[in-house]
Amino acid sequence: MKIAIIGAGNMGKAIVRGLYESGLYSAEDMFVADVDQENLDGIKEIDKNIFTTTNNREAVQFANYVLLAVKPWLIDDVIVFLKPSLNAVQHAIISIAAGTSLRTISNKVGDDFTLFHVLPNTAISIGESMTFISSLNASKEQEESVLALFGKLGKVMLVTESSMPAFTSVSSCGIAYALRFIRAATQGAIELGIQPGIAQDVIAQTMIGAAQLILQNQSNPESEIDKVTTPGGWTIKGLNTMEEYGFSNAVIKGIKANK
Repeated sequence: MKIAIIGAGNMGKAIVRGLYESGLYSAEDMFVADVDQENLDGIKEIDKNIFTTTNNREAVQFANYVLLAVKPWLIDDVIVFLKPSLNAVQHAIISIAAGTSLRTISNKVGDDFTLFHVLPNTAISIGESMTFISSLNASKEQEESVLALFGKLGKVMLVTESSMPAFTSVSSCGIAYALRFIRAATQGAIELGIQPGIAQDVIAQTMIGAAQLILQNQSNPESEIDKVTTPGGWTIKGLNTMEEYGFSNAVIKGIKANK
């Protein structure tokens, strides 16, 4: 199967790198289009044999999947230009444009196309994305194929499209929230006398460990917290101080900010 990726910005490039490094797609199986030659030069850094072009129609000519990795406000123009080169027999369309519904795309390309709305995050470039997928006009086999494709790049979940905005806040935006915690914790560690680079590595690994405790033990955060909050200890004092300054409330408000 061959894939055309329309848009080689941060997310488009992350997907190309992730697919390439997973071994799922070879350089010859990917066709990448972008209006910005600098972005295409970045794709060539992954592998010089990846086909790149500034013409979107050239990219979809030999593809089976057409992945739209452009900003939501560009979707209309991209689809209008691509439409003469698309057909429902050859092409399944995958959009990662947040806020652009499958029905909106269907109204523009035709209601006989198989469509997928995919919501990854930038960790897709290292095979650690949390990706959500919804579909329109897709068979079970087609859904399983797209789940398998993005399953090579992290964890995947098939969801209803109506739930996508909530998952955007929790996961796509959430990766930035997690990174902001790393930055804040690093600043605190520096005040305690730890070198910045060392502090960042220690905190990032600590977050990996915390996440794996939840994922591998299938436990909940409070039960894991209870294991390290000894009476009168440093951990409970730190947690209570964070709560005094609104830690949990700030996280909840941030997650709900896009509601």
